[in-house]
Amino acid sequence: MMHKHSDYMHWAKTMSRARFNLATSGVGAYPLGELPSQPAMEINGDNSYGYGPLKRAIAERHGVDPDCVVTAAGTSMANYLAFATMLEPGDHVVIERPTYQLLVDSLRYVGASLGTFRREEQAGWAVDPDAVRRAMRPNTKLIVLTNLHNPTSVLTPEPVLREIGEIAREAGARVLVDEVYLDAVYRDTPRTSFHLGRQFVVTSSLTKIYGVSGLRCGWILAEPDLARAAWRLNDLFAATSVHPGELLSVEVMRNLDAVRARTQPIVETDRSVLDEFLDRESGVSAVRTEWGTTAFLRLRHGNVDAFAETLRAAHDTSVVPGIFFEEPGCFRIGMGVDSEMFAEGVRRLALHLRNHVQ
Repeated sequence: MMHKHSDYMHWAKTMSRARFNLATSGVGAYPLGELPSQPAMEINGDNSYGYGPLKRAIAERHGVDPDCVVTAAGTSMANYLAFATMLEPGDHVVIERPTYQLLVDSLRYVGASLGTFRREEQAGWAVDPDAVRRAMRPNTKLIVLTNLHNPTSVLTPEPVLREIGEIAREAGARVLVDEVYLDAVYRDTPRTSFHLGRQFVVTSSLTKIYGVSGLRCGWILAEPDLARAAWRLNDLFAATSVHPGELLSVEVMRNLDAVRARTQPIVETDRSVLDEFLDRESGVSAVRTEWGTTAFLRLRHGNVDAFAETLRAAHDTSVVPGIFFEEPGCFRIGMGVDSEMFAEGVRRLALHLRNHVQ
């Protein structure tokens, strides 16, 4: 039976809100009034297969040809469109675990057969190419991973990605890398993995690191033939994109470094608060990173779902249960929205944790 819903998205829309919201995954909203200039707004534009200035801006940012760019309504739609373009029902897909549940939901919806490779916590949640190789099957068509990893913010370095690409090449498969969090590596930001070989397909957006999620500016980077196929498939979903959003997205792309820099101090302040919390508390553990807007904490004792539910009810503080990442003993928290709110949320988390273990 076809999988037609996402439990995670339903939870996020109905159960995640709290006064002290640690269940966020991206930075706080960017005020459009801070852009150096505002584009002249038009309702309609020449955007039948993408708005040219936006495609060129994305292409220039990543050092690719505009023919390799497919715009989409956020990273989730980009992922779904890429999956639906590349896969037929029954094709085998190898995906990381822990993983973002919406990736799994989308793959199930297109009828893929799923296998997993494990990121081991004791290895720092790193990708092990040997584990990927063991998960491959004769009908494997795609390997899927996130970089930075969602939910842990662990970075997969280029040599490892190259090895994954070679595994895919030998099997006649592709690699899809969701890079929506990659720009949260604020210093020496890695280049996109799209440049590592023709087998790589990349998805990303402005939704997580730039604070403009309402623009729904997402994209796929793919070889031109695959990009054209994705555009044609997208004809089933929408004639054109919302043009005012495209105009604003171009303006954000022109000022991307300044937009990103605005929230970097907030993220880094929040990470310091988190590190101090982890230094003090023995009831949780986490693999620490120097980057990213999310952290994945393991609850040493008790049930995470019950812990998260009572944290929200008793302390008006929310976290994301690890069941939505296929790791039920953990929970995810987000940084980069408001440091005062984050610090108070962490204080309440610590209080609840102490009551929980008594």
